Amino acid sequence: MAKIELRGVCKIYGPDPMPALAMVRRGASKEEVLEKSGHSIGLVDVDLSIPSGRIFVIMGLSGSGKSTLIRHLNRLIEPTEGEIIVDGEDILALDEKALTRVRRQRMSMVFQRFGLFPHICVLDNVAFGLDIQASDRAARISAKERAREWIDTVGLHGYEGAYPHELSGGMQQRVGLARALATDADILLMDEAFSALDPLIRRDMQDQLLDLQARLHKTIVFITHDLDEALRLGDRIAILKDGKILQTGTGEDILTKPGDAHVAAFVEDVNRAKVLTAGRIKLDCATVRAGTTPAKALEQIRAGTYQITFLVDANGKLVGALTAEGARKAARKKGTSLADFAEKVPEASEDMVLEEILPLTLQSDFPVAVVDGAGRLRGMLPKEAIIKALAGRVRINQGDKPAAA
Repeated sequence: MAKIELRGVCKIYGPDPMPALAMVRRGASKEEVLEKSGHSIGLVDVDLSIPSGRIFVIMGLSGSGKSTLIRHLNRLIEPTEGEIIVDGEDILALDEKALTRVRRQRMSMVFQRFGLFPHICVLDNVAFGLDIQASDRAARISAKERAREWIDTVGLHGYEGAYPHELSGGMQQRVGLARALATDADILLMDEAFSALDPLIRRDMQDQLLDLQARLHKTIVFITHDLDEALRLGDRIAILKDGKILQTGTGEDILTKPGDAHVAAFVEDVNRAKVLTAGRIKLDCATVRAGTTPAKALEQIRAGTYQITFLVDANGKLVGALTAEGARKAARKKGTSLADFAEKVPEASEDMVLEEILPLTLQSDFPVAVVDGAGRLRGMLPKEAIIKALAGRVRINQGDKPAAA
């Protein structure tokens, strides 16, 4: 279910935006509109559906409209046209009092440059939003207690009394994150939140955000110009250019099926091993049940490309790989089953990325078996399939079940 929906949202900066918007819709470029009308394009006909409890990343180069878009969600910027629906409610219809309540209780924001108050300590910075909500002294005391909990959560225990200028950039951003989380808002808006940080600190903050999200399940809208960051964090990604959405999808969708030349240029240097998963590129594979006769198993093995078949039990769980030699031994030995001659194969879950799977290919001459959470066989990954995927020639698995004998 969508937590946030944008329908036909447009933003043109200038005193008479509608003629400029009409120019854009007739195909004029951002530069042409500025030159002929003196108006700047912010957003053009943006439609987005942002799911609840997920990290939704909006990415693009400088000037693409990313920050303009996120500031529409809490109406720091008013649209020229369109609808913005949050939890089924049109926030453009809210009066000032209702909008203030949304900003204080339902949405929090983390800024690129931290946005901390330099004259107050870490504890007071984190408690700021809670203090605004507090109605009496008891509530303010409770606010401080909650702030301390969040300071501990982001790894800043002991720094409650420090001032922002005494902290490193990464520590300051942790304070900003704790302040945003302390209000317990459902929606977290993060505008280039980590882009001012050094690479190692940035990676650490990404890890912390993912860890927190695994526990809190917030709806997070994350703005970035860094594709690696988008692919690492985003459950879904929207790519923006000149105020228009070019493509929306999972990281794998965008990497394997770029919508146009601009998106293709974005993803051409991505380390595919960090993004593509076993479930995305797995191949269908032949299987036999443990009770199958050796003769039938041998027939299937000879007909296949890899001269093996995968043996599964009655529930479809992987037992191992069966070679022609294994099937022949089973035929010769009375009182045995195919399972007695199955060989161990490396296994990968469907959500494992190729970077994690590559070492498994060194452990065995057999293809990697792709299994679901219950251990049921879902497909296989031969070495050549992995190589093709890394080279950009991805075969998308069309079936969802291995072929059975």
